[in-house]
Amino acid sequence: MASGILIIDKPQGWTSMDVCAKLRGALHERRVGHAGTLDPMATGVLPVFVGSATRAVSFAESGDKEYIAGLRLGITTNTQDTTGEILERREASVTPEELGAVLRRFTGPILQVPPMYSAVKIGGQKLYQLARKGLEVERPPRPVTIHALELLEQTGPEDFTIRVRCSKGTYVRTLCHDIGAALGCGGAMSSLRRTMAAGFTIAQAVTLEEALAGGEGLLLPVDRFFDSYPAYTLTSDLQEKRCRNGNPVEAAGLQAGLWRVYGRDGTFLCLSRWEDGALRPVKTFFGG
Repeated sequence: MASGILIIDKPQGWTSMDVCAKLRGALHERRVGHAGTLDPMATGVLPVFVGSATRAVSFAESGDKEYIAGLRLGITTNTQDTTGEILERREASVTPEELGAVLRRFTGPILQVPPMYSAVKIGGQKLYQLARKGLEVERPPRPVTIHALELLEQTGPEDFTIRVRCSKGTYVRTLCHDIGAALGCGGAMSSLRRTMAAGFTIAQAVTLEEALAGGEGLLLPVDRFFDSYPAYTLTSDLQEKRCRNGNPVEAAGLQAGLWRVYGRDGTFLCLSRWEDGALRPVKTFFGG
């Protein structure tokens, strides 16, 4: 059965779930999930987990991400990007220096109010479902962290390109909206390309067409996602039996924290946590 990770360069106009559905059919594997939703207008890095590798999705979703975004000043829209209805236009004569000064104010820990056109749930309903009915509800601000925010270039009188490195849960279109508000002229996101997610970069990504043509041959082994953790190879049949049964494995003198654990034949078995002289499984990856 197919198992592993595909780093897809998501095409514009596709939802993240559209990509997964296409790959389910091509790989003949129903277990296909992605880490970190991209809106249809966005392109770029979409890590897709296949087969038993889907057990790693929960780890992948929590990592930092990086984007190249288009910022258009002088407009405010209902979706906070240029696909939405324009609510207001203002003159925007902002210099790169003025924009750079405002970007510095948005770097570090900030609070964001989730946009109405989002999948965030309020009172059991997704915000975008309420927005499509013409409703707007109060949304509590959420803490996010902008690790880096850089002006790359000015591409037109009101258009700029910025690079954003941020924590999980950050809405880049909301960031563009808030930057425009801080400048007093309004702003919206005009384009979005994700260049890094779950530790994978755009240089590692393949197009959807390449993935469909290459099939299982392009799958990365799931342990590649856990490369930052040290590796431990079991040394006895008893150790391996205990590990495969979900029991702790005695291992003296290791550093506390998470470890990649391999069987005697080199098979990646699980991610385990070492404490009190033993490796205790956190998530297993062997089996179907």
